[in-house]
Amino acid sequence: QKQLIQSGGGSVQAGGSLKLSCTASDYIYRNYYMGWFRQTPGKEREGVAAIDRDGRSEYLDSVKGRFSISRDDASKTLYLEMNSLKPEDTAMYYCAADQSYLGVWVGYKPPTLDAWGQGTLVAVSS
Repeated sequence: QKQLIQSGGGSVQAGGSLKLSCTASDYIYRNYYMGWFRQTPGKEREGVAAIDRDGRSEYLDSVKGRFSISRDDASKTLYLEMNSLKPEDTAMYYCAADQSYLGVWVGYKPPTLDAWGQGTLVAVSS
């Protein structure tokens, strides 16, 4: 079953931190690559961060040094830790899974992917 359940997000002032979680079904976690995307109104969805099963990660240039993607095998959960948040980070954030490595879509509009989380809003005020 292709299932991704997101949690976390919310509202924070600039400079603050938030952590997003995405819990996958056992099938997805063991067999698919996972990553994070975001979308603001009027803009295309874009890849923010991705990680493979060996821990190799890719980041959007604008979040490098501030965001960190990680995986926890025990809980089958993907995380996105976001620090030093800026108003321009305000967006709906989505986790995704696909049979192909999602790092190639960091900074780009993704194609149709195998599974998406339900999305969670991150709002950063100045």
